[in-house]
Amino acid sequence: MQKMLDRQAWLLLAIYASFGFANALSGTFIPVYLWKASGSYLTVALFALAQYSFSGLTFYLCGKWIKEGNKLNCLRVGCLLSGLFYCMVLWLKQSASGMPFVLGAINGIGLGCYWVAYNLIYFEITEPDTRDRFNGSQGLLGAGTGIIAPWLSGLLISWLANERGYTLIFTTSLVIFACCGVISFFIHKRPAQGKYDWLYPFKQWRQYTKESKEWRYVFAGITAQGIREGVFLFLINLIVYIATNNEAKVGTYTFVSSLTSLVSFWLCGRILKPQNRQLSMLVGVISLTAVIIPFFWRVDYTMLLIFGVGTALLFPLYIIPITSKVFDMIGATKQSVEHREELIIFREIALTLGRIIGLIPFFIYITWVNTEKGLVWLLLIVGASPIVGWFFMRPLFRIQHKRYGGESPPKHAIRAKPQSEA
Repeated sequence: MQKMLDRQAWLLLAIYASFGFANALSGTFIPVYLWKASGSYLTVALFALAQYSFSGLTFYLCGKWIKEGNKLNCLRVGCLLSGLFYCMVLWLKQSASGMPFVLGAINGIGLGCYWVAYNLIYFEITEPDTRDRFNGSQGLLGAGTGIIAPWLSGLLISWLANERGYTLIFTTSLVIFACCGVISFFIHKRPAQGKYDWLYPFKQWRQYTKESKEWRYVFAGITAQGIREGVFLFLINLIVYIATNNEAKVGTYTFVSSLTSLVSFWLCGRILKPQNRQLSMLVGVISLTAVIIPFFWRVDYTMLLIFGVGTALLFPLYIIPITSKVFDMIGATKQSVEHREELIIFREIALTLGRIIGLIPFFIYITWVNTEKGLVWLLLIVGASPIVGWFFMRPLFRIQHKRYGGESPPKHAIRAKPQSEA
């Protein structure tokens, strides 16, 4: 039976929802904003490349900070830099399209600081028997912010002329990022433990122990996840805008898909158990690929809505098992718990590598193909990568079933008691 979430978990979820709302409010339309100013896929792709690259690099460089220093300060810096990014966009206005790599780098550093701290705090606050519920609640809140924020910003952009809508939503996001920093002061600080091992993530490749072999499977599975994310995170909403030339319809698209996602995450968070993760992930990866196939008939707003609803409905079947499994492995042994920061960074290196790999076929597409049919093939090839990820994660689910009868591994918690002040 799953345990209920405590107050600290709900505070962390409040930060997640606020940060997600700010990003959904404005981040949904950053690719559209750059596209409108430049009319070029290349501008958007360069922004994404810089964002992914600097986010992953920041994850690695901040490892020592979050292990030996105050991880909450790292999270606050992430909120601050995310706010700075939108300040720069407000200041540059249309000329922002002339420096996509610089803007992408600033945004990537901010996201890297935030997420490396958030993931570690998430691990320390949750337990194996609350992790699926937390992930389900997190997905529920993420979908909820995705319902309201892009729909609201799409309407504001359409109603307010002369870029006033963009100015309003970017300013609002800036204020919300500040609120995230305030909420973080209610999270209990945990004292630093141990010394950061800069080479530990790479030792998983050099060593030939049973644990290292399992982490190599994780690396491959997460890389496959990143390949899909590298393109789908920014391209789908941009395709909706190009197909409709209307920001309000982009907001409606995210409203419908996020509403579906909210229901799906709510159900999956309560139904999914450790023993059925392998089957759930298999159904998820096959279905996520299948929903792309109708685009071969046509790419219009109706088909995009069908794709959005199908993806939102099925995505939790894929993402909840892989996320829960990886963090269960971090907590499975005393050694892995001691090196939880390094392993979280190991996961992020894989995700970043996958996102950059995913951009390679996109750069090929915009350079040599640039047709509607070629775009669909790009979506299918990149969108099928989670199937590869399932093949690499499958042995880990089988190992779990063999060792623990399908249940989550027992926790090896050497977690520090939280202090009263952040």
